[in-house]
Amino acid sequence: MVKRRASDTLEDERHKKRLHESEPDWVSRLSHELTLRVLSFLPVPDLIICQSVSRHFHLLAGDSQLWKALYYNRFVRPRASRIPGIHESGIPAESLWYSSKLSKWLDEDNLVRRGKETNWKRQYKTRHNWTKGTCGVSEVPVSPEASVPPTLLHMHDGIIFMADQLHGLRAWSSQSGKGILATIPFPNHDSSPSALTVDSASASASACTITLAVGFQDGSFTLYDLQLHQRRFVTRYSHEPSSNGLISAAAISFPYLATMTASQLLSFYKFAIKDDETIESGTVGPPRLLQSLHSRTVWPPLTLSIRPQPDTVLVSIAYSLPTYLSGWTVGIQEMRLTPEGKLLESRLASAIDQNYRPLTFNNSPIPTPPPQNIPPFGHFNTSEANQIHSKPTSLSYSHPYLLVSHPDNTLTLYLVSSTTETLKISPGNRLWGHTSSVSGAHVGGRGKAVSVSTRGDELRVWELEGGFASAAARRRLAAGELSVQLRPERPTMASIPPSIDDPAPPIKSRNIGLGAALQNSGLDETSMTRGWVGFDDDKVVVLKEKYCGNQALVIYDFT
Repeated sequence: MVKRRASDTLEDERHKKRLHESEPDWVSRLSHELTLRVLSFLPVPDLIICQSVSRHFHLLAGDSQLWKALYYNRFVRPRASRIPGIHESGIPAESLWYSSKLSKWLDEDNLVRRGKETNWKRQYKTRHNWTKGTCGVSEVPVSPEASVPPTLLHMHDGIIFMADQLHGLRAWSSQSGKGILATIPFPNHDSSPSALTVDSASASASACTITLAVGFQDGSFTLYDLQLHQRRFVTRYSHEPSSNGLISAAAISFPYLATMTASQLLSFYKFAIKDDETIESGTVGPPRLLQSLHSRTVWPPLTLSIRPQPDTVLVSIAYSLPTYLSGWTVGIQEMRLTPEGKLLESRLASAIDQNYRPLTFNNSPIPTPPPQNIPPFGHFNTSEANQIHSKPTSLSYSHPYLLVSHPDNTLTLYLVSSTTETLKISPGNRLWGHTSSVSGAHVGGRGKAVSVSTRGDELRVWELEGGFASAAARRRLAAGELSVQLRPERPTMASIPPSIDDPAPPIKSRNIGLGAALQNSGLDETSMTRGWVGFDDDKVVVLKEKYCGNQALVIYDFT
């Protein structure tokens, strides 16, 4: 057998290379428009693989319009198909498919209005991580010792507002690298803050000023503006102390402000704005007291809300309500006023069935979880499902969703129906999933909710949009598909298709996961929460207190 020389092998390789280079690359010769059209038919995993082929395909497969359509088809269209009565209305199914019209995007049309500012691939990845509970975790120290009373917090659009007697009012950005935005001491160091509220109408991504109010134990309150560009707080108005007692809750929708005292006195104010003062110094004139109502049936936990409408203003109080010999339920009082403050109507509603007889309730006070294959409302009758057998640990109301957490490891969701004729609360639906006492829960306007256990070691994300009126929603509730437990770890490259990460070499030397995060950030198993949890589109923030007393914010990042 004749040996082949090395020169012959090298010549063969050169010949094959010339043949390979001479083969036409028809795909690369296609115009960008045709290539994008072809890529639009690919599923997400294949689209991500295409980004690793070349720089040319990396740009095309990451085109924002491709991901915009994928985002709509996965996260918007299924919500539209769950609208009650959509299938019986005669609307053709093809009308629910992707369209750039704002009317097709439900209440996510703000993403479309941003135009080129919206990174649709990043938006898709964030929403995907929400549905899987995949996130990163970090910790930010708040205070070396626990404050008495506890630190007040409020989160909106990536900004966390903190108020305590020692540090005053602080604004902190949850975006990495931005840190403290502004801080200001309170005018009276002898009185601790007892209520904190932010005007969500002013706290938007395009707003340069955010309005908020702080209530104090001596009955006073102060109105602030956070000027984002100047990174400072401006005091707009300070109210004198009142003999009515400490302010336990507050809500603001400027120029309206509502406060509730510990003695159950509700006060509703309207600020008088002077144009010259607003332009020159940012101050406002003294507010006018529009209404003052006293209640004997409101029990904490409670929450206030203000919903301005074109010709009226709705002020609501959602609260806990004890029932005779049978535990607790929830109630809501709604007042409809004119913009000038005239009371048009005051209505009350509770979740108790009119035919409910508390003396005949003989079952165990702590219900046992239903089997996985049996819907919870088949296990309890309506009267029992409406009852809370121990005092609620937290209550969150974002119309129409009213979410209550319990110490028996469960939550209850109610839907509030408010029309010009009636006000009513639907029967409660019990939510299972936690394995320990739930200390706090927060629900947003679209039905997304986050709940946290007392020790803070278990967080769950809930998708409660639409309630449980449809059979599909009841099946999801019975199957336990409404929530997912947060798993603070960064996915590896082995799971690129579901993780929607940009193609990159796997990093094996980096410590990832909750264990490494806890080790690096100093978190420990002996920490606990006081029930505060907040979230926005990108992050979940929990206030934790360690056994040694120091406080920290734990941030779960879905981006």
